[in-house]
Amino acid sequence: MSTYMEKAGKVERKWYVIDAAGKPLGRVAAQAAVLLRGKHKPTFTPHVDCGDHVIIINCGKAVLTGNKLTNKYWYRHTGWVGGLKAVQYATLMANRPEKAMELAVKGMIPDTTIGRAACTRLHVYADAQHKQAAQKPENFEF
Repeated sequence: MSTYMEKAGKVERKWYVIDAAGKPLGRVAAQAAVLLRGKHKPTFTPHVDCGDHVIIINCGKAVLTGNKLTNKYWYRHTGWVGGLKAVQYATLMANRPEKAMELAVKGMIPDTTIGRAACTRLHVYADAQHKQAAQKPENFEF
């Protein structure tokens, strides 16, 4: 008996909507990463991009547990000497909650060409409105 290997041209992609309201940011990001990679499918093949499209809504209402709002920082570097910038997650969640969710999901996706392609199928919104209604996405509950 041979193992089934998915072909790159025969992948069928679905659209899922995840509502992050009242849920921990990391739990939502972990489930989105699984859907983006396609690991929930029985035909998952590690060397083929077989993931689905994911829409995450209500990122502004996602919660961070513990003291993460005050103790966790997002660091980035400008490329100049002494150009390290630090933004506290309380500020990040207040001003750009979509960025916080994108960073969490991107950290759970492998840094390969397949991972970068999977990140292009992620659509993140701070409120309940999204632009992908024409694709008829189905709600994903976990």
